[in-house]
Amino acid sequence: MTTRSLLMVSLASFALGAKADLVVLQYHHVSDSTPPSTSTSVSLFEGQMDMIEDLGIDVVPLESGTREALDGKLDGDKQVAITFDDAYESVYYSAAPELDKRGYPYTIFVNTDAVGSHGYMTWEQLDEVRERNGVTIANHSEDHGHLARRPDESQDAWAQRVENSLDTAQETLSDRLGIDVPMFAYPYGEFDEALEEKVAERGWLGYGQQSGAIGATSGATRLPRFPMANAYGQLNSLKDKLRSKALPVDANELPDGVIENNPPTLEFTTPSNISTDRLTCFASGQGRIDFETAGNTIMLKAPERFSSRRFRYNCTHPAPDGSFYWLSQQWLDLSKPED
Repeated sequence: MTTRSLLMVSLASFALGAKADLVVLQYHHVSDSTPPSTSTSVSLFEGQMDMIEDLGIDVVPLESGTREALDGKLDGDKQVAITFDDAYESVYYSAAPELDKRGYPYTIFVNTDAVGSHGYMTWEQLDEVRERNGVTIANHSEDHGHLARRPDESQDAWAQRVENSLDTAQETLSDRLGIDVPMFAYPYGEFDEALEEKVAERGWLGYGQQSGAIGATSGATRLPRFPMANAYGQLNSLKDKLRSKALPVDANELPDGVIENNPPTLEFTTPSNISTDRLTCFASGQGRIDFETAGNTIMLKAPERFSSRRFRYNCTHPAPDGSFYWLSQQWLDLSKPED
């Protein structure tokens, strides 16, 4: 069994019912004046928080919520966790006051080299919010570098680079803030299996940027989050995301996403009580795509090549309570330039 199968449970006992999983929301800026691709407007952010409240969904700390979801202990309780990547100053000035007013816990993933730079929170601000009830500060690497192994990079050079970034950031957070939180958010949401192993060796949970809920069949080092920037966090689609569940697919079956062929092929197996004729799959920028079935095995491949470094296949299936099961597979083309 590989390290990324840690915290997995058997699918044998799975049944379609009133179970609930953890939905994690991912933000960068909460501002009306920062880059649109990574920003959530202040009014939209407030609307998103209102919807969480109106739906009666509990907002929980990320680590405890994740571990309960992986252990299959949520039963029918709907839960959501709120996260911010990069510790931008708009989190301090716009998001934090709104969350504090509502009593919602949240997590800020920090790339430590950027702290105090223009547009980022300072160490003093991070220390201040850390003292607030329900606020967690966690590791987002030292330099926000692309951490998957580059095609021309030796194994030793890669290991040294990655270990330095992971461990230096964790040591800096410990020295500056007195914390040692076992969670890590991958810069750009990029990872490969070797990087997952580095995260697992440290006993950390690893969070990506692919969409979907966290459930008992999710992988502890490739945990999904729903991006909430303006393009993805609109209220007309938010309800389905907030109420979503993990499609019950063994994460150990899924590839790490580093592609060899473009477009890539994805194959996975669902429980017998998932109806393949009710499954719908999409590819980034290509819309709905067809798939083949062999029993309960699904095989899908986008009809066209992708030109971007990162892209996704998303599949959904209706759940009995009117929500949706959700699976997102992120792909990474290492031949494309780094951001």
